[in-house]
Amino acid sequence: MRITVLGLGIIGSVWSRHWQADGHVVRTWNRTAKPDAPGFCADLAQVVGGAEAIAIVLADAAAVRAVLMQIAPSLRPGMIVCQHATIGVDDTTEFAATVLATGAGFIDMPFTGSKPAAEARQVVYYVGDDAGLLAQVEPAYGSISKARLLIGGIGQAMALKLAMNLNLAVVYQALAESFRVATAAGIPAATYLAALDLNVGKSGLSELKKDKLVQRDWATQFSVKLMHKDRRLALSLAQSLGVTLPQTTTVEQAYQRAVAMGLGDADFSALADTLG
Repeated sequence: MRITVLGLGIIGSVWSRHWQADGHVVRTWNRTAKPDAPGFCADLAQVVGGAEAIAIVLADAAAVRAVLMQIAPSLRPGMIVCQHATIGVDDTTEFAATVLATGAGFIDMPFTGSKPAAEARQVVYYVGDDAGLLAQVEPAYGSISKARLLIGGIGQAMALKLAMNLNLAVVYQALAESFRVATAAGIPAATYLAALDLNVGKSGLSELKKDKLVQRDWATQFSVKLMHKDRRLALSLAQSLGVTLPQTTTVEQAYQRAVAMGLGDADFSALADTLG
């Protein structure tokens, strides 16, 4: 396939390299020039022209909106925009309307899985697809992911992604607090992890983050600032639905402290540093 990747952060960079290795024709763009990326081009109109799939892997709705406004004149029927940034549900429907007005197709396609999962081709895509377009991009996405879950229409995949990130944030906060109490009581980290391994509270997230927690390794897999952004989006969605989220609201205070401490660019496992 002819694939254009817009956004070369942690995930976009990994996907573009995978797609190039798989034999696809890859072109890439990033706001800050990255000339070593596969097929890098600084001109948005040029990098989009002729693409079959356009993967948007940007940080937030403002970035997506700015890019869509620039590429909309270059979109054509036969192109499919796959929107991967975690944004609001209302933003998602707005952006879909912008793309569909050009005659191009749109898939609401957030994903779960940070840098290690992307590198191992194990991310999971949540797919909102009103027009049955997923099959057309399957040759590209099937090889870089563990699963593509069809959730429903445009906006529903994004709602599920926000809900899933709420769970991740709360589960990790409980892990960090549990670890802090145990070690403050004199229990060695290795003993704590051995007990956790035999406890029903063990999870995929604890497996992913346990070494980072013990070693205080905050190298970024998924940053505090992005998780904080996703939490605010989820809280806004819950409010619009009339749903109260007491634990999420409490954990939000920890994210605010982390940002104030200068940890915004660190991995969200750095929330452990907000504990006394």
